[in-house]
Amino acid sequence: QAVYKMADVACKCHGVSGSCSLKTCWLQLAEFRKVGDQLKEKYDSAAAMRITRKGKLELVNSRFNQPTPEDLVYVDPSPDYCLRNETTGSLGTQGRLCNKTSEGMDGCELMCCGRGYDQFKSVQVERCHCKFHWCCFVKCRKCTEVVDQHVCK
Repeated sequence: QAVYKMADVACKCHGVSGSCSLKTCWLQLAEFRKVGDQLKEKYDSAAAMRITRKGKLELVNSRFNQPTPEDLVYVDPSPDYCLRNETTGSLGTQGRLCNKTSEGMDGCELMCCGRGYDQFKSVQVERCHCKFHWCCFVKCRKCTEVVDQHVCK
């Protein structure tokens, strides 16, 4: 539904000297990132529900508004992704690389779930000073750099 609702009609004209004697239109998907962001927003604001004895859904917290047909709802809470869980297939975050300076999902504060992180130095080898040679190859040097990396405890 989200992919379909975010799709746009795109058209192209065909004809002599830019005229539009024939117009072709199609449904074009929105950018993957935009759809993902929209779904993440809905996931973050999903409504907790419970099943009544009559088999109907009702809000766990009646102070919230009833969800609309476009809202996401859930009956079972999400597992704790911080911890390894064989049943759900979650690997947890222990041992994962994190970004010390980021405040986003990849940041050590959030990803390491308050357990802290270790810092270590790593040697990275990358291609650099690349030059295009006629015709038809690219020649690069190898550059090494020692970088600080961080891993969740």
